[in-house]
Amino acid sequence: MEKQKIILCESLKNDLEQAIKDCPHDKLFILTDEHTHQLCLPYLKSLSLLNDAIEICIGAEDINKTLESLSSVWMTLSNKGATRHSLLLNIGGGMVTDLGGFAAATFKRGISYINIPTTLLAMVDASVGGKTGINFNGLKNEIGCFAPARSVLIDTNFLRTLDNHNFFSGYAEMLKHGLISNLQHWIALLDFDTSAIDYQKLQQLVGESVKVKEDIVTQDPFEHGVRKALNLGHTVGHAFESLALAERRPVLHGYAVAWGLVCELYLSHIKVGFPKDKMRQTIQFIKENYGVFAFNCNHYEQLYALMTHDKKNISDHINFTLLREIGDIQINQTTDKETIFEMLDFYRECMGS
Repeated sequence: MEKQKIILCESLKNDLEQAIKDCPHDKLFILTDEHTHQLCLPYLKSLSLLNDAIEICIGAEDINKTLESLSSVWMTLSNKGATRHSLLLNIGGGMVTDLGGFAAATFKRGISYINIPTTLLAMVDASVGGKTGINFNGLKNEIGCFAPARSVLIDTNFLRTLDNHNFFSGYAEMLKHGLISNLQHWIALLDFDTSAIDYQKLQQLVGESVKVKEDIVTQDPFEHGVRKALNLGHTVGHAFESLALAERRPVLHGYAVAWGLVCELYLSHIKVGFPKDKMRQTIQFIKENYGVFAFNCNHYEQLYALMTHDKKNISDHINFTLLREIGDIQINQTTDKETIFEMLDFYRECMGS
C-alpha cells in the first residue's frame, strides 16, 4: 500500500497548494459536511486553485456515514464528469474522511484524494492510515477498504473552535497511542492541561500521536499483525457505539473508545498482567473526562453479539488487543463469554453505570 504523505502544517494554504500541484488532475472536487462547509471551507476559498472546484456537501455527524450519502457523492462525481484522473479533497472530521476516502477508492476503480482533517479525532486517527468506509446494517465501518490518501494536511488551528466533546473524542485515540507506545508519551497525555489548552503543545502531542500510528501502519498496512495494536479499546468500544446507535442515543466514537479502554485494560490486567496502578490511573482520567455509558445486565448478550461481528475476529472467537505493560502489545488475545461478562460487570462497578 502506498505510503501517505503526512504534513504538519505551518501554512495550510501553502501546503495545500503544493499538495494539489503534486496531484495532476483534470477536475477537482471538494467534499464537506454541513458544518465544515460553513466553518472551514471559507478559510480556503481564497486559493486560486480552488476556483473551479466542484463542491459536494453531505449531512454532518456519524448518522450520515451511510450508503445513501456515499451514493450521493458517487452521483455528483458521475454527473459532473469526474474521470479516473480527477482529485477529491475531503475537508472534515472522520465521517467525511472515511466516506470521502471510500468514495474516491471505488469511483471508476479509484481516484486520488487528499484529506484535510478538521477534528482532533480525524487528525490522529481517521484520516491517517488508509482505512476508509461507511456504517452498514447497524454496524460501524462494516463496508470499506484500505486506500491511502495522497496527502494528509494537519493544521491544529482548526481545533480552536472545536467543542469540548469533540476534543475529548479525539483525545481518547491519543490516549490509546500513548498506551501502545511508551511511558513518557502516556504520562504527557495524562498530565496535559485540557482545561486551558496550549495549542503549541497540543500540536506537538498530535505529531507524536500521528507518528505512532504512521510507524505501525508502515510496518503492517493491511492489519495482518502489529497494526492490530491500534485496535486497543475498539472491540468493546465499537460494541458500545453500535448499541448506542441501535437505541437512538448515539455517542461520539472517541467516547466509545475511552469506555472500551476501561474494559480492555481490565482484561489486560487479568489475562496478561497489565499493572493495576496504571490501569487505575488511566480509568480515573477517563472517569473524570468522559462520564459513563450506561447499560445493565440485560444488555450483556446484545453487547456480546455485537463483539462477535467485529472484523478482527477469527472464526467464532472474539479477538482482543491487550497490553502486558505500556508499549508491550499482545495481539490476538481471545477470551470466553463468562470473562467478557465479568469485564462488563467491572466496567459498571468502577464507572458507576
